[in-house]
Amino acid sequence: MKERTRRIDADANRESDGVIVPESPPNKEAPASAEVAEGRTSAKRNAREESAARIQSRKVASSGLEGVRRRAKTDKVCCFTALLHHITPELLRQSFYELNRKAAPGIDGVTWQDYEEQIEERLPKLHEAIHKGSYRAQPVLRTYIPKADGRKRPLGITAIEDKLVQQAVVTVLTPIYEADFLGFSYGYRPGRSQHRARDALATGILTRRQRVDTRRRHTGFLRHDTP
Repeated sequence: MKERTRRIDADANRESDGVIVPESPPNKEAPASAEVAEGRTSAKRNAREESAARIQSRKVASSGLEGVRRRAKTDKVCCFTALLHHITPELLRQSFYELNRKAAPGIDGVTWQDYEEQIEERLPKLHEAIHKGSYRAQPVLRTYIPKADGRKRPLGITAIEDKLVQQAVVTVLTPIYEADFLGFSYGYRPGRSQHRARDALATGILTRRQRVDTRRRHTGFLRHDTP
């Protein structure tokens, strides 16, 4: 597991724009409670803007992870090197039930329903293998789906057990990295999507004064007007 990188002074001290909150309602692909825009506190912002509380789409799995979240938020240079003990049988179970039940099976042919039928036997063995270091992910099944232009797009399908392990790891790492992400970061984060990024961009364009930077006139580069 990679160490959490330290922030350089230039990034730590830089000033950012105030948060832009999308005006459109949440999209369908995520629960409304998870679609609340995240904000960063800044020295300069419009009076109409309000700080939005950081809301994760998934509940913290244990009091231990809550402690990790608080430490990550308050100590920006802390490196987390011992997190495996947070992978518990309870977390593995929770992760399994968060998976897509209709997803196609991986290379072993085991569906979500097949795994659930033997979950009481499978989870203790999986937990033991993870902590002994003997767990090995299965190969990803390669398949192809047709595109509108007649070509085919390659797609990798992961085995259901590997998916639940990945989900458990995401649960442990999310409180750490969410504390470092900036408010305008939307890629692969809980409760966020390209649609929310688009909405925030549209809101910023419509509600903030813009001017062309003459130093980059040929690129059409835009920046916020600083009061």
